[in-house]
Amino acid sequence: MTTERVYADRSAGGLALAELVRERSWVDPVVLGLARGGVPVAAEVASALHAPLGVAVSRKIGSPGHPEFGIGAVTPHGPVVWDERSLDLLGLTHDDLEPVVERERREALRRLDLYQGDREPERLEGRDVIVVDDGLATGVTARAALRSLRESRPRTLVFAAPVCAPQAIPALREEADSVLCVSEPPFFQAVGQWYSDFSQVDDDEVVALLDRYAGGTDRYSGGGR
Repeated sequence: MTTERVYADRSAGGLALAELVRERSWVDPVVLGLARGGVPVAAEVASALHAPLGVAVSRKIGSPGHPEFGIGAVTPHGPVVWDERSLDLLGLTHDDLEPVVERERREALRRLDLYQGDREPERLEGRDVIVVDDGLATGVTARAALRSLRESRPRTLVFAAPVCAPQAIPALREEADSVLCVSEPPFFQAVGQWYSDFSQVDDDEVVALLDRYAGGTDRYSGGGR
């Protein structure tokens, strides 16, 4: 683990993360990219492990008037995860945000249906499941994804990213069996500051990657943006 590292793009971040992940032994692993930005990173990890690539969807619930500030997150089917401290500071209740929760859950369902397509979802029970994102900032969307995936009874549930805010890791360890980070820079403001190219990943790229690498037999070479 290094303290500071800037990646050329998500593919480069994925290659660095793959080196770290390969240091461990895994039992029948499956790699899930957290959509959307985590999928190109996860493709490199899945390729390195010769493991199938799948997707996990988690949607941030933003603060009223400041949607970029996440105070919770929701998945297509799992429970809502709240940042209770932020809710208290803002004087908000769960009921106040129910319309936002329902809207984001519908969007999560739409994305999951789009990404999954006609493919059968990977079986997770009894397997090592590695959830990959391009970075860990507050961790609220990752926590929601992990909590939902835990219901599938994986052998182990791991979160992995090329760069992580150190202060977000302890809370994430409450949901994951372990957290793997290549870099934990002390002056972390946003995930994008640790990538030279942090272009938005669109739905078409996610679908293309899943179509190509879902079986775990091909090699993802990066690029494509």
